[in-house]
Amino acid sequence: MKDGKHLILYVDDDQDFLDSMRIILEASGYRMIEALSADMGLKAFKEETPDLIIVDLMMEEVDSGTRLARWLKAEGNTAPVYMLSSVGDTMSVTTDYVDLGLSGVFQKPIDPQSLLTTLRIKLAG
Repeated sequence: MKDGKHLILYVDDDQDFLDSMRIILEASGYRMIEALSADMGLKAFKEETPDLIIVDLMMEEVDSGTRLARWLKAEGNTAPVYMLSSVGDTMSVTTDYVDLGLSGVFQKPIDPQSLLTTLRIKLAG
């Protein structure tokens, strides 16, 4: 937490999604840092120590999101990590997201109320 606000790292290669997520998060009292790739996301994680991380599943490469999740786990990340996926619930059937170090999966486009409810629960305390 910085400046009394929880810091969310959002990694997505689509600037429109980054911009809309920033509006949602900042209007709800969170700070957001963004990264446009898995590599930039790992760098931001190391520099900023976010309270929660949201990663798009498919970015510059099909497996970029899962690769970043594995890197975060290997780096000893303790912040909740959520994957954002346009494939939605089918991902939980085909991927063991707990094994990747994920706390869960959000459907893209994300439902703001579902996101904010999850953030309140995960960042309480």
